Amino acid sequence: MTSIYDAIKADHKRHRELLETIAETTGASEARKEAWQTFYYDVKAHGAAEEETFYSKLMSKTWGQNPARHSVEEHAEIDGLLDELNEMDMSSPGWLNKFHKLAEEYNHHIDEEEDEIFSRAREVIDESEIEGYGERFRDHKKKELKLVDAKNEDEVED
Repeated sequence: MTSIYDAIKADHKRHRELLETIAETTGASEARKEAWQTFYYDVKAHGAAEEETFYSKLMSKTWGQNPARHSVEEHAEIDGLLDELNEMDMSSPGWLNKFHKLAEEYNHHIDEEEDEIFSRAREVIDESEIEGYGERFRDHKKKELKLVDAKNEDEVED
């Protein structure tokens, strides 16, 4: 059985690879479009599944409330950048600049999560208490992948 930490880290590894692929492409090439769409949908589903499984567990612990809230805030910022990029012309210099900002913020987020949050969670949440959360995360992510477009349509404007 895959642990929640391993399941999330596997996604992070894939996301890092996709970020590199996107950075190596140019303009509105098919390779960039394909890598971007994969990244966009996967990160959206990943974030929602992570909040529903892992962060909800962290928030049930007093020490985990502030770190979880911080991470959820970062998810919202990343979501905003994803949506902005998704609406922009990929061949514009503005797209690439915003993409680099997204990549920097996303890499910061996942490094912080893997280094600080996972370490602390392992200290405080007993393994038996979080057993099965890796599969729960994966199952929830599959459902979320199908909901990305519907959620975008339902989004409330500021």
